[in-house]
Amino acid sequence: MSVVDPTGLVWRTSSCSGDADNDNCVEVAFSGPAVGVRDSKSPEAGVVAFSASAWQRFLRS
Repeated sequence: MSVVDPTGLVWRTSSCSGDADNDNCVEVAFSGPAVGVRDSKSPEAGVVAFSASAWQRFLRS
C-alpha cells in the first residue's frame, strides 16, 4: 500500500454518486504511482491508497 497526501489532489466522484437509490459512493484521485480512494460522504475520514497496478487489477475484476 502507498502513502497519498490528499492535499491538492483532484478527486473524481463516481457517476452513480448522488443517485437517489445509491448513496454509498467513493472518490478517487491519482497521485503519481498511487491511487487514493475515500468516502465521498466523509472525505475527512481518511484515504486508502493502492498502487496503480493494484487499482488496475481491481478495475479488471
